[in-house]
Amino acid sequence: MDGTVEGFRYGAVTPVAAYLMACLGGALGLRCIVRSLLGARSWKAGWLALGSAAIGCGIWTMHFIAMIGFHVEETRVRYDTATTVLSLVVAVVVVGAGVFTVGHRGPGARTLAVAGSVTGLGIAGMHYLGMAAMRLNGDVRYDPWGVTLSVLIAIAAATAALWSAVTVRGMGTSLGASLVMGIAVSGMHYTGMAAVRVHVHDATGGTWAGESPMSLLLPMLLGPVVFLLLAAAVVMFDPLLVLGERPAAPGPGAPAAASAAPSRPSWHRTAPPPRGR
Repeated sequence: MDGTVEGFRYGAVTPVAAYLMACLGGALGLRCIVRSLLGARSWKAGWLALGSAAIGCGIWTMHFIAMIGFHVEETRVRYDTATTVLSLVVAVVVVGAGVFTVGHRGPGARTLAVAGSVTGLGIAGMHYLGMAAMRLNGDVRYDPWGVTLSVLIAIAAATAALWSAVTVRGMGTSLGASLVMGIAVSGMHYTGMAAVRVHVHDATGGTWAGESPMSLLLPMLLGPVVFLLLAAAVVMFDPLLVLGERPAAPGPGAPAAASAAPSRPSWHRTAPPPRGR
């Protein structure tokens, strides 16, 4: 028989909390990518990696906070630990692939299209891998149109986020971009969840196993949430990252070394001295 699926068991608590975590991860990731474009090249990979981890953790945390509100009336829902952890790894690695591609190649149309598609497919893969971690007394099925729409939303959200990461500089603009990114990621999640159909087995005590959602998901969410808070502290205590601008040129009172005469342009050539007769 078909199960009675409910996605908002705790009302607005889980979708709002999930949205805020997606926004936090997006905001931190965007600022870290901006920082990689402003600082020395030796630190570029580190900032890109931190940004990738922040976005990946934000998306993964958003998904499983939202899944706390997922409920099937006729059966308990549990989660397999290994598959749940694997979905986090997929989120961080695939987002990292897109971030590093755009961070090193720039915001070209072809680069954004490829990186956005790969990252979007990775986000969708994380979502459906997380869904595959569910263990219940029944079969989970999906409406193909809903799945297709959720994947397209994921690709569009990823492309927009990567474009914002390499073009947006101001703090206020980045925060606005992260709010839009949170809406897109949440929209992708709930579009995919609207495509879920559960066929419950008549017999009880099937082969489903794993921990209950609250006992497994809450402790697992603690690690990524703490990581995001630490990343936020890095952002707050780095003035260059907060401002999104290079330091201003030294003023008239700067040391002589800093106020040396500007070098000649590359096209300038000094005329050779005239030859004597």
